[in-house]
Order: sequence, then C-alpha cells, then structure tokens
Amino acid sequence: MSFAVALGGKGGTGKTTIAGLLIRYMLSHGMKPLLAIDADSNFNLNDVLGVCLEETLSEAREDMKTKVPTGMTKDIFMEMKLEQALVESEGFDLIAMGRPEGPGCYCAANNLLTTLIERLIDNYQYIVVDNEAGMEHFSRLTQKDIDLLLLVSDPSRRGLAAACRIAELVKTLPIRVSQSVLVINQVREAPEDWPEEVHRIFGPDRIACLPADPMISRFDMEGKPTVTLPDDAPVVKAAQKIFEKWINGR
Repeated sequence: MSFAVALGGKGGTGKTTIAGLLIRYMLSHGMKPLLAIDADSNFNLNDVLGVCLEETLSEAREDMKTKVPTGMTKDIFMEMKLEQALVESEGFDLIAMGRPEGPGCYCAANNLLTTLIERLIDNYQYIVVDNEAGMEHFSRLTQKDIDLLLLVSDPSRRGLAAACRIAELVKTLPIRVSQSVLVINQVREAPEDWPEEVHRIFGPDRIACLPADPMISRFDMEGKPTVTLPDDAPVVKAAQKIFEKWINGR
C-alpha cells in the first residue's frame, strides 16, 4: 500500500518549496520509488527538483481532441501521452497536470486521465502531490486517499484563514485523510500565540513552523534547484525535524 502526502494552502506560501524539501528528505531516507505530482496549473515543481519538464497532461488532454492518429484508440493515445509526460529521475518520477481546462468538453479526456493516473499510482510506494493554491483540487476530489495532508501558510491572517478553510472543507468530503498538519512557513518571529481558530482546528500538536530563509530567494534568483540547499540551511534543518515527526514517526 502506498503512502500519499498532499500539500495545499494559499498561493505564495512556499508549498512547492516545501514539497521539494519533502521529496529530498524522503529520497534520502530510502523512500522509493516515489511519484511526484505537480497539480498546480502554475507548475514549477520541476524547477525546485532540478529536472526538465517537456510536456504536461493538460497538453495531452488538448491533443486528444484533434491529434489522435487514424487507427489508434483514444485510450492508447492517452496512455502514450502519459508516458511521454512522465519525467524519470534518480529515485523519483515527476508528472505535471498543467493548466486548467479550456473551452469545450473534456469529460472523456479527464475520465481517461483519471483512470491512467490511478493505474500509474499503483506502481509507486510513495506519492507527493503539490496542489494548486486554494481548495479547487480538494473540492473536485482529485485526491481521495491522503495519509498526510500538509496545509502550508505564511504567518499572515489570510494565509492561516485559507489553511483553516481547507482543513474544514476536507472534513466534509468523501476523502480519507489520516492526519493533517499546519506548516507555517516564512516565520521571522513567532507570535506568543496563533489565532484561536488555528488551535481549534489543528490543535497545538499539529502546528509546525519553518523559518524565513534568505538562501531560498538567492537560489531562486540564481536558478539553482531548491533541493540543492546545503544541509545546514535553517529551513532545511527545520523541515527535517517536521518530516521526521510526521513521516518517520507516523
């Protein structure tokens, strides 16, 4: 049985950076084979991981409408496109969903993709899904079986409120979530206490903080993959403690 981790939260809170650090941690602890799914339409998990992405599943979905070769079924065509979109790397594979649907009906393509992705997931023991900002993927039931849900926020009230709303929404959906954790990122100086709503929804034992680390911005400006941050970087050390508790300590 696979172990699935999903990340959600407001845009700009560092979900993708944390997803990359999580994948780095899991690989360093022998958690393979691992499938990374970039479910954000503004996909950039490949940049964080330092791998080249040439195609997304949204492009395959578009191509199914007009580019299926004569004599080839749509099922075989979509399976071929899925294989082309899958990026293979050392210890993990990556696939990106791409941009949202355009005009026209995508029901057939979406149904095929759902079936193919479910079949693909069966080949991996570990899965990490970097979700789009907000609640869209959860409300659409893109993921129905989550072992660990990391809801990422910055210290702002808007970010914390978004994380709380997602946590409450997930409770109302037919999704299995074994445990959820609030990760408050980019913390420069932690307040004496977080808002009452945060404690009510998550409880004090499921709130974790990551420090603001200027080295992340520097790596981004220099085009360096975040996963290559040095082991002694403050955010790497803090993230490792969180992952040890919620991944290894599960």
